[in-house]
Amino acid sequence: MHKADIVIVGGGVMGSSTAYSLRKSGFEGKITVFEKDPIYEFSSTPRSAGGIRQLFTTAINIKLSRFSLQKYKAFPEEMALNGEPAKIDFQQRGYLFLATEEMVPGIESQRKLQNELGVPSQFLSVDELRSIIPELAVNDLAGGLYCSEDGYLDAYSVMQTYKKNAQKLEVDYVSKEVDTFLTENDRITGVRLLDGEEYKAPIVVNCAGAWGAILSEKIGLSLPIVPLKRQIFQFDSSVPLQKPLPLTVDPTGVYFRHEGDRVITGFSEDVKPGIDFSWKRSYFEELWPILAHRVPNFESVKLESGWAGLYDFNTEDQNAIIGEHPAMKGYYMALGFSGHGMQQAPGVGIGLAELICKGKYETLDLTPLRVERFAENDLVLEHAIV
Repeated sequence: MHKADIVIVGGGVMGSSTAYSLRKSGFEGKITVFEKDPIYEFSSTPRSAGGIRQLFTTAINIKLSRFSLQKYKAFPEEMALNGEPAKIDFQQRGYLFLATEEMVPGIESQRKLQNELGVPSQFLSVDELRSIIPELAVNDLAGGLYCSEDGYLDAYSVMQTYKKNAQKLEVDYVSKEVDTFLTENDRITGVRLLDGEEYKAPIVVNCAGAWGAILSEKIGLSLPIVPLKRQIFQFDSSVPLQKPLPLTVDPTGVYFRHEGDRVITGFSEDVKPGIDFSWKRSYFEELWPILAHRVPNFESVKLESGWAGLYDFNTEDQNAIIGEHPAMKGYYMALGFSGHGMQQAPGVGIGLAELICKGKYETLDLTPLRVERFAENDLVLEHAIV
């Protein structure tokens, strides 16, 4: 019989941020993290586009992302290992949502809320757009919502830095798969592994991403989360751009940004839920006309590579589900991020650590993202989903 004080299922950025934050909050008990994929080959974190933005439409997402942004800006020094600054390649080249005339009222409403909460977003005219992306085709645009503080980073390096710092603080990582949670009288009691081993623990934190809802379902606690495939493509254009790109979102939903001297692009296509890591070169051919229309330099490109990752997609309101489950004492979760988990991981880890150690949120109130909101019909409807 193995024992731990806290078991965390999933050692990606969310699980590792939580483990590290628990230690920084003063928790001295035994913490065991189970990660079935030790080289993170299929983890959602390194397969993400790495975007960091504050351009959301709900107060909780704006606050959470703004807090996490400040953490990422200080990340190299705060998370230094053995005196060496953490290298996460945070490129603050901005985030840009391009807008047609019909989109302007909604964009202006978003900007107003963002500004009220301290985000320096601004609505740019078409001329101002061309100052950021000189090659941009603007004939069908009315402007764009832009935040210069935002950008993108190396998600894999962030995750590894959290993990290494957690291990340095004596968090145990075990490369085994959790098969199910153990419960007794509406209380979590531990986990059972695929090999039959059991680990007893009064607190279990579900950070299993796209697999998290499947595990929850096994103990009769359904969550409105499904795994959805998202493809990303990397290409080179024959005519280089004059300036580095912000992470730019076309009105169609197609996004693109620089990755070194190459460009990556993707789109949230309509797919059936399921665990699927296949990617198709043919799908890029559907995106290419949109890219070529928006940036003439992309008329002649060479597709170099591609990959697919998974969103843990919240079908109800496309936002995270964070906190203790009201029907199961000791069962906590951070799931359902619908594509913006990477950018919110620092704030979520700290919030969960406070909730577990102190029984309440102190740094940032994450109550709007509670599990109970679905039964209470108090949804957090986010409209800026990429």
